[in-house]
Amino acid sequence: MTHPQPSRRQLLAGIGAAGTAALLSGCVTSTSSSKNSSSGAVTLQSNLSAPQAKAAMEDIVAAYGKKKSGDVSLNTVAAETFRTQLPTYLTSANPPDVYTWYPGSVADAYAKKDLLLDLGGLWDGPELKGYSKALNSLCTAGSGKKVFVPTTYYWWGMFYRKSNFAKWGVSEPKTWDEFLDLCDKLKSKGVAPIGLGAGGNTAWVASAWFDYLDIRINGAAYHRELLAGKHRFDDPQVRRVFDRWREVLPYFDPNGTAGAFQDATTALLNGRSGMMLIGTFFADAAPKDALDDIDFFRFPVIDPKVPLAEEAPTDGYFASARTGRREGVLDLLGYLATAEAQEIYIKGSSGTVLPCHPDAKDAGTPLVTKGRKHIEEAVEITQFFNRDSSDALQPTADTALTKFLAKPKEIDSILTDWQREAEKIWKA
Repeated sequence: MTHPQPSRRQLLAGIGAAGTAALLSGCVTSTSSSKNSSSGAVTLQSNLSAPQAKAAMEDIVAAYGKKKSGDVSLNTVAAETFRTQLPTYLTSANPPDVYTWYPGSVADAYAKKDLLLDLGGLWDGPELKGYSKALNSLCTAGSGKKVFVPTTYYWWGMFYRKSNFAKWGVSEPKTWDEFLDLCDKLKSKGVAPIGLGAGGNTAWVASAWFDYLDIRINGAAYHRELLAGKHRFDDPQVRRVFDRWREVLPYFDPNGTAGAFQDATTALLNGRSGMMLIGTFFADAAPKDALDDIDFFRFPVIDPKVPLAEEAPTDGYFASARTGRREGVLDLLGYLATAEAQEIYIKGSSGTVLPCHPDAKDAGTPLVTKGRKHIEEAVEITQFFNRDSSDALQPTADTALTKFLAKPKEIDSILTDWQREAEKIWKA
């Protein structure tokens, strides 16, 4: 079953292009088949474990508690542990009730297995009725049922410290050649030009480089089709992505696959590396007094004829179809959808995300204003590798891309292996 993509105008309406409206396919368990017990606190399983993000979630739970709507038990799990354990959470006999996670193709994989609660009643209510058509579509299953409540979105870019660029006498590039020149200048000053952070449990960070090179060279439509299995990872078009990537490999931090992205963030802030392709979530691990010194530029354009696309993922919540606290779950999700809850999160975190509620205010900082404009200027929006494919496909990318970073000359066998492993996922 195929679903139409929204127009750019539809996508930007109300959310500043919060995400691609890729409809979900498959079915979800209806609310009538779930247990209907109200005993005990609603459990909220959160992967927002960075200090500022965790504190912001605690603020939301506290604010909800003051309304005396119900009790919530917040369980914060390290992000990478959460990622690997999510299928286990959802399929357990007594699963957590509500989860922080992603809409789109990721939720589709769980919806197909009847693991997600039907949230249609919420979408007919006052808070979600004002959300844009793009968000409505992003959270809708192929059956027409809603499975997700979106709350924030953010952007990816090449982030750096303004004071460091000024000290080094360099400026933002716009073209690929200017980007290579910038890397040369930084390397000549003894600085690792590009941080990565694809070690530890965050190998997925390398997927951002694959995503951006693919959407800059082959375009967003091809990229989405590739991740859906309509093209092969060993196609000549994909090989072109790695040919370009090899041009910048000498500029990567040699420790790029030794530490997690949090370590790469520290290196960036300390001036040991010059810049980093990352999402704004990295700022939740940065000291608040450093936020005013953080800036970013657009991943360089490689082919001007390719429509400009940017990664702008949407975040929010879904709920277990097996919950025994359906009414409490729906009440909590209704609150999380409000402008009040989203503003509490923005205020308590680094403030580098944008709210999905049309009446909610963002942080209003120069960085956020620039980020919103950055998203709105894009012709197309992608989410991220696993969000445009599935959580199950992400490990195949992690394996292929870390192998490439270690042994770039073996790219032919790497892509052959990647295609074989991807086919197992697509055929499952």
